[in-house]
Amino acid sequence: MSAALEHLTHAPSSAPLIESAALRPFLDSVPDPRDRRGRRHPLPALLAAAAAAVLAGARSLAAIGQWITDAPGWAVSALGFAPDPLTGQVVVPHPATVRRLLARLNGDALDAAIGAFLSARTAPTREPGTLWPIAVDGKTVRGSRTRTTVAISLLAAMAHSGEVLAQRQVADKSNEIPSFAPLLNGVNLTHAVITADALHTQHGHGAYLAREEPTTSPS
Repeated sequence: MSAALEHLTHAPSSAPLIESAALRPFLDSVPDPRDRRGRRHPLPALLAAAAAAVLAGARSLAAIGQWITDAPGWAVSALGFAPDPLTGQVVVPHPATVRRLLARLNGDALDAAIGAFLSARTAPTREPGTLWPIAVDGKTVRGSRTRTTVAISLLAAMAHSGEVLAQRQVADKSNEIPSFAPLLNGVNLTHAVITADALHTQHGHGAYLAREEPTTSPS
């Protein structure tokens, strides 16, 4: 499964369709890797459907594609798929098409879009003026290691309520330190307390947090 979509595996949702329809406007910022002449379905609709599948329990690219195929017409219409002008039927892409598209996406852009959505969804639950704890930590994507490639490492910013607000892939020949500031650039740090492991006790990190928001405190 796309590493970016793993954001949503940690986001509890009793209404995957409603949540994914609300996510769709945030997905407008994700670049479309397809040739203009081959675009049958709008990218935000495809990505919203993939998100709905993940929120409904899909944990692989194959499962995401199958969920979209099996979804009723009214559900995919709510996610942005338009009916065929001749038949009136809502046609969804083949699961293999979904898999190829998700593999070609700009992962950082999708991460940022989903993170912005989760951050906006979490914000109304915070009382004004209270401190908001955000944990920054690294993780390895399970099953991503192959015979020819190392496992994918991610740096994530997570609210203590469980939502992954942002995540970035760590370069294979680097470490988490250069990813710290880019990771938090898309997160609202107002009244936030950032916790991280000892690797991130860097002068540059402290200077970045002080520059971003005077009420942000590293820990």
